[in-house]
Amino acid sequence: MSTAGGLQDALSGLLTVAARAGVAEDAARGEALSLAAALAESAPGAPADWAKAVPGGTTQDFFDAAVRGRRWRGAPTAVLTELIASGSTEKAAYAEALAEIASAACTLGEPTMRVVGNASVAAAAQLQAAGARQLQVGAITPPADASHAEPAPATSAAAAASAQAVEAAEPAKTVEELLAELDELTGLARVKREVHRQVAVLRVEKLRTEAGLKSPTITRHLVFVGNPGTGKTTVARLVSGIYKALGLLSKGQLVEVDRSELVAGYLGQTATKTAEVVASAAGGVLFIDEAYSLTAGDTGADQYGREAVDTLVKEMEDRRDDLVVIVAGYPEPMEAFIAANPGLASRFRTTIEFENYTDDELTDILTGLAEASDYELVPESLAKFREILVATPRDNSFGNGRFARNVLEAAIGRHAWRLRDVTAPTTDQLRQILAEDLTDEQIEDEDQGDQA
Repeated sequence: MSTAGGLQDALSGLLTVAARAGVAEDAARGEALSLAAALAESAPGAPADWAKAVPGGTTQDFFDAAVRGRRWRGAPTAVLTELIASGSTEKAAYAEALAEIASAACTLGEPTMRVVGNASVAAAAQLQAAGARQLQVGAITPPADASHAEPAPATSAAAAASAQAVEAAEPAKTVEELLAELDELTGLARVKREVHRQVAVLRVEKLRTEAGLKSPTITRHLVFVGNPGTGKTTVARLVSGIYKALGLLSKGQLVEVDRSELVAGYLGQTATKTAEVVASAAGGVLFIDEAYSLTAGDTGADQYGREAVDTLVKEMEDRRDDLVVIVAGYPEPMEAFIAANPGLASRFRTTIEFENYTDDELTDILTGLAEASDYELVPESLAKFREILVATPRDNSFGNGRFARNVLEAAIGRHAWRLRDVTAPTTDQLRQILAEDLTDEQIEDEDQGDQA
């Protein structure tokens, strides 16, 4: 069993960078511990090791933190997003510190292949978002008892990346540059058209106002509907930047939350909690995932959800000049959510539908994720992925882009296991994901051989 020393050291380093960047210690500590928990969630013994780095921490605290941190396995954290939006000179250093947190997560409990893959993809996401150097694949060392445990990184993700802090803030991106980033995303043709239309309308409205002309008040708040993993958060992040570039928002950061981060345990506390979350998003975009969970019923705990909605509507009015709210979820539940409160219906008039990805688009997404983590999918592995897609049901629970990311994370872990006995692997061996890495067949064959 590992100790939490690695996590404590990584956390200390991150807090040092956070202090230089002017980030509140509690905010940096909270998201770092949530990221570590989300990455190590599947590792036996991880909750106990994680709790050693958290004064008074419990197993329940670990799993609660893991739920909050899952969204950052493939996207920049909230603090990093704000540092990027503000052009902070510490954004790359903070991303590097987060990559250290990801590496430290692999030391919690008994390291598993899944954790190795999670950490690699998460570290790459932080570094790439901040413009730091891409993650380089380091050596993987198996634990002493290889028959019961799986490999953990021998070198930290950040050290392997050799990311360096940016010396000067980069110029803010223009609307055209951000729209170009949107257009480069895989698929989402309908979404792209609607965002371009929304930008054109808001730009003309702003110009009319500046010219002293009368202009109808156009709500900037949006409803995103679609199945999981269809790019809603990614597009929301671009929208926040576009609105800032248009001069409609002062900061342009994205704050992503769900019901658990808006609702408290007692009536009266929820209003305060929701107001605090909204305040953190002021100047940017508040993105509420699965927003329908706030109005899912008429009795019981959902009275807290209604309190959150009432507070949200009031805050949206009070901060109407410098806040945009985007709510997201499945199509039918979201219709019921908007209809549940007259204040919501009057503020959310634009709905953008996110369609499921095709097999070709999912293959492109998998390839892009692999390249961002400095891995290469050989042709045979891409063919294997297509076979997996054909055999996978496409109901409402299908994860789309999230499914592709999960496949890559698992493949990275199996790749590490495959190289466990290779003393000096070549660069190609360290980078290439083979077809056998996409399934558990090789491991199952080895297990059967050991039993025989």
